Amino acid sequence: MRITCPLCGERDRREFYYYGDAVYADRPAADAAPEAWDDYLHLRDNPAGETRDLWYHEMGCAAWIEVTRNTVTHEILATRLVAGREGKKAAAKGRGKKA
Repeated sequence: MRITCPLCGERDRREFYYYGDAVYADRPAADAAPEAWDDYLHLRDNPAGETRDLWYHEMGCAAWIEVTRNTVTHEILATRLVAGREGKKAAAKGRGKKA
């Protein structure tokens, strides 16, 4: 599978680390109700068709990328940066990720 990084261009998927459903980027507020945190941590859809995932460009520019893909055909429909590159690089360094 080939993933197009918005910063680096098309790359082999082995350069990326798969994180999971893009809903992880929509973290509840710290004071959110326990139900909101339970939903965020434990409930996931498993659609046959279009889905949004988070990928970390570990062997490249250290960007977090949202990939829209079809789970049936394996076609990648779109990619986009989750946030500004510099902010994510600094956060990734703090978690021991390669920058």
